[in-house]
Amino acid sequence: MRLITFFAKLCSWFVALISVAAPASPAYRIASPDKQTQFDVRVDARQRLVYRVIQAGKTVVGPSVLGFRLNELTIGEQTVLGKMSQRTHREQIKWPLGENDIIRNHYTEMSVQARSAGVPYTLVARVFDGSVAFRYVLPKTAAPGIIRQELTSFDLAAGYTVYQYNEESVFTPTSLSALTKTCDFPATLTNGTLYLSIGEAHNQSYTKAVLARADSPNALTTAFHRGDSVRTNGLFVSPWRTISVATSAIGLHQFSDLALRLCPPPREGVPGWIKPGKLIRAALTTQGGLDCIDFAAAHGFSYIMFDAGWYGAEFRSSSDPTQVIPAIDMPRVIQYGKDKGRTGQPIGVILYVNRVGLRAKLDTILPLYKRWGVAGLKFGFVDGLSHEGLNWLIPAIKKVYDHGFVLNIHDNYKPTGLSRTYPNLLTQEGIRGNENNPDAFHNTVLPFTRFVAGAADYTFCYPNANQQFSDNLLKTKLQVTKGQQLALTVVYFSPLQAMLWYGNPVHYTNEVELEVFARVPTVWNESHYLTGEIGRHVSVARRKGNTWYVGTVAGLTDWEGGIPLSFLPKGKTYTATVYEDDGEGSIQKRSVTLTGGESWPVQIKARGGQVIMLQSL
Repeated sequence: MRLITFFAKLCSWFVALISVAAPASPAYRIASPDKQTQFDVRVDARQRLVYRVIQAGKTVVGPSVLGFRLNELTIGEQTVLGKMSQRTHREQIKWPLGENDIIRNHYTEMSVQARSAGVPYTLVARVFDGSVAFRYVLPKTAAPGIIRQELTSFDLAAGYTVYQYNEESVFTPTSLSALTKTCDFPATLTNGTLYLSIGEAHNQSYTKAVLARADSPNALTTAFHRGDSVRTNGLFVSPWRTISVATSAIGLHQFSDLALRLCPPPREGVPGWIKPGKLIRAALTTQGGLDCIDFAAAHGFSYIMFDAGWYGAEFRSSSDPTQVIPAIDMPRVIQYGKDKGRTGQPIGVILYVNRVGLRAKLDTILPLYKRWGVAGLKFGFVDGLSHEGLNWLIPAIKKVYDHGFVLNIHDNYKPTGLSRTYPNLLTQEGIRGNENNPDAFHNTVLPFTRFVAGAADYTFCYPNANQQFSDNLLKTKLQVTKGQQLALTVVYFSPLQAMLWYGNPVHYTNEVELEVFARVPTVWNESHYLTGEIGRHVSVARRKGNTWYVGTVAGLTDWEGGIPLSFLPKGKTYTATVYEDDGEGSIQKRSVTLTGGESWPVQIKARGGQVIMLQSL
């Protein structure tokens, strides 16, 4: 017994000696250009690859697991770190299709070589002021495999509330400890002091990932939608996972271009043929198209669109997107739109094509529509949820770009910054838009959640004299006022903006209200979130040329406060044209004088809104 005890002690001494003598695993850290945001990566005591995010000297995301399951291997466990390389990047991106003319793209990057389960891989991380982004890279020499699960986790330093949603659902504020459902990217969280956005960028060959509650308290983990998997073959690069930190809700807006910054630029800049603008949806007749073109020309719209049904029932394989239904004389409508260019800008025609038709005939319709003179396409019901679906969709976006069409993708697809690489992708849905008749809470949550990922086509359903927001499927009144509808055209960003979604243009006769739709741009020289709280209220100022537009909306309760005019030169005076609810279901218009540097007092009733257009004296 004594001999056994002696050998046990000898073994423990030997293990301790090895532990002391063994070199410590390296830990790497990089900081943002302003040094306030830090990201470090190391191997923990259990030999797992972990990371931390530090903001202003405080840990925001604690040691959190990195890695993924490749075939039957767990990459990230038993990790050995190798060399680290580091570089800085400073760039000013000219971007004529965004919320600002210039996108500032400054960051510090590190690439860390690692090996796990005999598999070499690289972790690449970039640190921006207020944000971090990281991704996994498998080398070209890697054998084909299947990623069955991503293990990336987010262990938060305190209890947070997440605004849970999936695809086009409503938002449900939920504490992490009570979370039972998954949440889409981008996910917005707050603990009352900090506001976080956990997002995704450059998803071009992966699958849809979501956030799920992890085993430890206050932690989230990454899961694949419906248990999907990802096939790899040679060089493989995962999407970026991003974490952005702000001290206010409106501070999240500074990261709304982060996904663009993380995607490659277009081959030769932004082509001149890509035109942003507003569109109106036409009835499926020749006259419907002509009427919409007249309305578009009179109100500063750039496009009309023939939606589902112009080539037959959209989900039937017998419907052919190369054949127009007899009710529409497509050549006449397209030519009529072009003729409007004799006295102004031509009005382009955008055609909707469902995934059934796209999958069957994409390579046929693109050169055909070019011969017809079509301006753009709208993809409907594509699969943005699976590896197979995204592997079809991203090459399809490139084909549309190569053929010279603007593009709008509807239904469940959300942006990950690919509009920078393919700038013809002007907008996408991935949002519970106005045709679902959301309430004012939903409308005032969106600027701080889904819109942090990028542009969204909200499909405004503005009422007219003939009908109050009704169609064959939904017969109900809007849950918000006309003033809120008008203001949201400023608050929400989309280079291609669908207006008057259920309306017939001949029924819109109130030109005072239509002035806002006619004048408001869809891309901007600069933008500022002025004030706001998630689900309560928001005010946004945007400039196009010499004119400022300020949109302010209230949630489910009245909002009274002041809007800081600090975005204007101090002391400079402006004529302000104000459009707001008159309390009787219509819009009133008035003019006042404002001075830069002061505060504009507002009293907005629940569900209401206000638009101000400012021009210097």
